[in-house]
Amino acid sequence: MTKIDIIQDVYEKLGFSKKDAAQIVESVFEIMKDSLARGEKIKISGFGNFSVKDKKSRRGRNPQTGSEIEISARKVLTFKSSQVLRKALNS
Repeated sequence: MTKIDIIQDVYEKLGFSKKDAAQIVESVFEIMKDSLARGEKIKISGFGNFSVKDKKSRRGRNPQTGSEIEISARKVLTFKSSQVLRKALNS
C-alpha cells in the first residue's frame, strides 16, 4: 500500500474530496515525522508504537573487500505492533 492508496481509501470511506483527503493524510504524516524528530514516541491504540532509538558507532566489515570500516552513530526508527494488530494478523 502506498500513500496514494491511503489517500484513495480516505476519499472513498469518509467522503472528503481527494484534495482534502490528501491534505489530511499529509498532515498526519507530517505531525508524526515532526514528533519523532523531536524524540517523542507515538502510540496508536490498537496499532502499535513508533519510537526513535540511538545506535552507537561500531566497527563493521566491507563484504566486498573484507576491510574493516567504522559505522557511524545514527538514529533508527522502530515499530512495535500492538497485541490487537498481532492478533488480527495471525487469525
